[in-house]
Amino acid sequence: MSGAPDRGVRATGDARRLALALAVLGGVLLAAGVVALFVGSAALSPAAVARALSGRADAASVESVVTLGLRLPRVAAAVLAGGALAVAGVGFQALTRNPLAEPSVLGVSSGAAFGVVLAQILGLQTGLVAAVGVAAFAFAGALLAAGIVYVVARAPAGLAVQTLLLAGVIVGIFFSAAITVIISIVDFNRLSGVIHWLLGNLAPLPSASLALFAVLAGVGVWLMVRHARELNLLALGEEAATQLGVDAERLKRRVFAAAALLTGTVVAFTGPIGFVGLIVPHVLRGIVGQDNRLLVPTSAVAGAVFLLAADTLARNVVAPAELSVGVITAFCGAPFFVWVLRARARPA
Repeated sequence: MSGAPDRGVRATGDARRLALALAVLGGVLLAAGVVALFVGSAALSPAAVARALSGRADAASVESVVTLGLRLPRVAAAVLAGGALAVAGVGFQALTRNPLAEPSVLGVSSGAAFGVVLAQILGLQTGLVAAVGVAAFAFAGALLAAGIVYVVARAPAGLAVQTLLLAGVIVGIFFSAAITVIISIVDFNRLSGVIHWLLGNLAPLPSASLALFAVLAGVGVWLMVRHARELNLLALGEEAATQLGVDAERLKRRVFAAAALLTGTVVAFTGPIGFVGLIVPHVLRGIVGQDNRLLVPTSAVAGAVFLLAADTLARNVVAPAELSVGVITAFCGAPFFVWVLRARARPA
């Protein structure tokens, strides 16, 4: 008789923790967004930015063009990309039961990038229809890379850390080499800005492309939230999850597809950006715990905060020049990856 009340208390406690975490992260995200809008290489006063945001500035004025045409769309792209990559990281880590699994580490980002380069060769570069095609190619490439890694690393005893990481590195190298071959043999004019894009960049997106980005990322996050409870059960092992009513194979297919969709969408619109899906979920596990029902939504917001902060730094650290945001995340992620790997290897 006491089981049901206990579950009710736990559910209430989890809901409160989730609400508190989202409220705090939402406040941090709002602050980061304000800072990103008010700072940059263009010397605009806070009053000028405020006038543009309130609609009191002339549409052709510098403050309107910079604030509404450049900074605001870039902030939106950073929020969407950061949230999507963090949630994709949660999905891959839950499926592999390995906190080191992450789209760039597993070679999934490279597969998505290969798909985008193929789409560019076919002439899909601008316009909403082209954006849909590029996103589809990126999704297919991400799904292919994730599937190869999973098949190569799978073993009867589960996914060994070393095998998983090695498979991810090999797949990533293969697709990177394939991209290099394409760049070498194809007319460079047909691959406009591909080198800059491959470093991971958050350029302002047209409103139609930004809306498509939001829809695809929203679908991926929704799928992950929907299956969060089942992912908790999968952590007990496939046999135990099956006994508890979870169709493990169907769950893995759906979560793999959702994580590949999130990764492919980000790569299609911003280029490959690494380590967001590694850093954010790992840090949040120390705050909200292992429960994916808490981890998925908080990762979406925290990932947005992290990438927005990284992009703001990239825009300002060498102003008026600009670093690629992928460089900033790599500088953060590489030592973090080594630290996590050594911590896992350390005897208990």
